[in-house]
Amino acid sequence: MIISRIIGFESALPPFTVTNDDLAKIVDTSDEWISSRTGIRTRHLTADQNTSDLCIIAAEKLLKKAGWAPESVDLIVLGSVSPDYTTPRTACLVQEALGCKNAFCFDLAAACSGFIYSLSVADKFIKAGGVKRALVLGGETLSKITDWSDRSTCVLFGDGAGGVLMEASEEGGILCEDIHSDGSKGMALTAGYRTNKSPYYKGEPKSSEFIDMNGREVFTFATRKVPESIKTVLEKSGTAMEDIRYIVLHQANTRINDVIARKLKAPAEKFFTNIDRIGNTSGASVPIALAEMNEKGLLKKGDKILISGFGGGLTWATMLIEL
Repeated sequence: MIISRIIGFESALPPFTVTNDDLAKIVDTSDEWISSRTGIRTRHLTADQNTSDLCIIAAEKLLKKAGWAPESVDLIVLGSVSPDYTTPRTACLVQEALGCKNAFCFDLAAACSGFIYSLSVADKFIKAGGVKRALVLGGETLSKITDWSDRSTCVLFGDGAGGVLMEASEEGGILCEDIHSDGSKGMALTAGYRTNKSPYYKGEPKSSEFIDMNGREVFTFATRKVPESIKTVLEKSGTAMEDIRYIVLHQANTRINDVIARKLKAPAEKFFTNIDRIGNTSGASVPIALAEMNEKGLLKKGDKILISGFGGGLTWATMLIEL
């Protein structure tokens, strides 16, 4: 049976870092206020790079390490809510920069679940037999859709990109998934509303360019749905928690992740976290975490890991992967 094997983990972070003390100079906040509520102490923010730039860096590293020729890539899927343009999509910009002339490309917007949604889509193309090699990326420059006068949101977000290569295989890879959306609660987290400026438009004009979030509602949603999703994947796959080497959650907030861990009754050492140094990078957070884990030698062949994303939409997605 054909399955999709994941090869390599790479990331790209802007070199410019911003501390909580730096933010305290532009909004009414403090290191203690931010770190005690979110766990975040620093984040990387772009000074002169766009989402495509960061994705290209991560993708170039992936291809080089795998020894793949760019023209051997059949598909590029890129999860992002902060693309360079509405069109051309960021995946197409990555394709051109890399020389992946034989790939078809598209972006997928599912916010903080976007990378796992993208993995799922690439997995289906590979299993269907139409794609042999895929590049899957999650990239964000959330700094451009953040209201830097709103202390409740501007302290949360960072910029970055990460990704993996996938290919058809007969061993390892994506073993099970659980993916959902709940549009009835979608307005709890919004960004990028575009007002219709047509002279014929009669609707009420409104502006919501920046990220706007009901933190309490998102917290309640995440701490309820994510443990349920992880348990569903374990049950569907017949996998015991003891067989899981790591659980990699979207790096949204340490309080959210701590509650999820307690509800799962899983030991703390199974959970990898880097939100204190990276911040919330939305669709880029899971691949950035995986790349860091791989660089530190934490990921070994045969390991089973759970990855789970959750956020705007509202969306959530969990995957069981064997390395």
